[in-house]
Amino acid sequence: MMNRGPSGGLTIVVPALNEEEGIGSTLEDLTRAFPAAEIIVVDDGSADRTAERVSTFPQVALLKHEITRGYGASIKTGVRHASHETIAWYDADGQHTPEALTDLLGCYTSHGLQAAIGSRTRGSAFEARRKLGKAVLSLVVQVIAGRRIADINCGLRVVQRNVLRRYLHLLPDGFSASITMMLLLIKRGYRIEFVPIVTKPRIGHSTVRMFRDGIRAVQTALRIVVLFQAFQTFSIVAAVLLLVGSIYGLTMALTYRLGLPALASVLVLSGIIIFFMGLLTDQVVALRMERLEEDVSAEARPPIG
Repeated sequence: MMNRGPSGGLTIVVPALNEEEGIGSTLEDLTRAFPAAEIIVVDDGSADRTAERVSTFPQVALLKHEITRGYGASIKTGVRHASHETIAWYDADGQHTPEALTDLLGCYTSHGLQAAIGSRTRGSAFEARRKLGKAVLSLVVQVIAGRRIADINCGLRVVQRNVLRRYLHLLPDGFSASITMMLLLIKRGYRIEFVPIVTKPRIGHSTVRMFRDGIRAVQTALRIVVLFQAFQTFSIVAAVLLLVGSIYGLTMALTYRLGLPALASVLVLSGIIIFFMGLLTDQVVALRMERLEEDVSAEARPPIG
């Protein structure tokens, strides 16, 4: 199969941490299917022979972190060194296929999208022990996003470079980077679509720690919703406190004829303070939005380290 990618060129970023077992076959598939694409492997401080395996592919660029900095950090390093207008994220563990990436690229190009994200369907490999945790995390993320999302953290996606680089400073270094980017795209109203794909069993052992990375992903999602919906978020909290405080205070005052209880006063005052904090935060967010809209096309590529 030969695929030259979209007009403007294609860069495929492959983050890798201790993936010596799967990186060879992954790169063989990619170099065969996308001979004109720029392929960048970011070795995130691997302790095995991942870098050695990558070095056998002269057409593949190898970037190395001296220490393990995280999945998101690897993505950011690869994106900052990308040369082309379209960037694909592609896992190094053999789960994805060039055919699936071709499907994403076709949807991305034909529909004029800013991003196409893989959505794993029935028949895809998954780890049963992580099913419950993923279901809980998915529910939280969907509530924040305000829409149904079949797959919140698939590692196969295609994104427009200028859009992606605009938000790099907001991406965390860990595995929640994929969720963060998805929420950013949704909250900012970019044109994205979820493309059904089927994944294969991974080669090697997963470096994901479900509880730790799941908690971090939820924390990041909450920070994102505050960033883009600060006033709404604070207003909801303030309204709840004001309502509870008012109802409790009036009930106690009318029942016992002792005036407004101290707890009711604290709740009402807290609601008022949080409401005005929301107004202030909203103004700060508006200032940050200016940075997000800056032209980053001339951004210098930083050194690896």
